[in-house]
Amino acid sequence: MGLRSGYASGVDPQPLIIDLQSDAYFMGLALREARKAYAATEVPVGAVVVHDGRVIARAWNQVETLQDATAHAEMLALTAAQQVLGNWRLEKCTLYVTKEPCPMCAGAIVHCRPERVVYGCPDPKSGAAGSWINLLDSNPPLNHRCEVSAGVLGEECLALLQGFFREARLTRSKSRAEVDVSQGGDVDPF
Repeated sequence: MGLRSGYASGVDPQPLIIDLQSDAYFMGLALREARKAYAATEVPVGAVVVHDGRVIARAWNQVETLQDATAHAEMLALTAAQQVLGNWRLEKCTLYVTKEPCPMCAGAIVHCRPERVVYGCPDPKSGAAGSWINLLDSNPPLNHRCEVSAGVLGEECLALLQGFFREARLTRSKSRAEVDVSQGGDVDPF
């Protein structure tokens, strides 16, 4: 018997408690932002910044939308959080992001100085929070070190990215096949 009516099965009927301060909760909000990016045909990465237990900024990748290579979710969320706080130092803040930050974003994170960075899935090719390189806890240290927590809702974050790129490859190969047909070429359907 699974979960039903807000009660866990196999235990005394007590309401399930959702810890609104948990990393999983805030990563879920970052995933909502990532889904907005997906819907806009952007690489589905989302970010939220939390200060003293409340969300002060949200953002999703908008590189294509804004035609700006720096419009990564992290960069947009950091900028929005600075505006909310009226300070470029993001003290007592945690950045939640669905994919490990790239070197550009990690550099911005170091300069903004949040206490923590929590990310969903690693990026082995260009992750700058420990997968490829670690700019958030470098040795010798940069001007700030962030506590890093990795893998929060990682499978869900990874599945969203993989689904996006799978669809992009299918769309690209369909477009190529249509061009071949329109130019009189033979297309092998298998």
